[in-house]
Amino acid sequence: MAKKILIVDDSPSIRQMVSFTLTTAGYQIDEAADGKQGLTKAQAGSYGLIFTDQNMPVMDGLTMIRSLRALPAYKTVPILMLTTESGDEMKSQGRAAGASGWLVKPFDPQKLLDVVKRVMP
Repeated sequence: MAKKILIVDDSPSIRQMVSFTLTTAGYQIDEAADGKQGLTKAQAGSYGLIFTDQNMPVMDGLTMIRSLRALPAYKTVPILMLTTESGDEMKSQGRAAGASGWLVKPFDPQKLLDVVKRVMP
């Protein structure tokens, strides 16, 4: 299983904070600014975990998750939503699309690392 993590978020500051937290903990990070870029990077690489925002231009997080889950290489890779969306309806849509979990922004760096350690061997 790849130890690389893909962070997909249209906010440069969120990508920077998540990337810094995970890089400091020893993970390799790639970034994408929207779901379409994220899908392209995922198809070209191999990731052990993907973080995605929901509300992004070009392609939203749920659409990207559905597209990834259709690919054999990403059927079982953990995909975590990292978003400001915290409603039950949106979480239900996330589960239906194939999201493995849900973290709400702003995030606590230690909680983020704890989740990563649980989902990535």
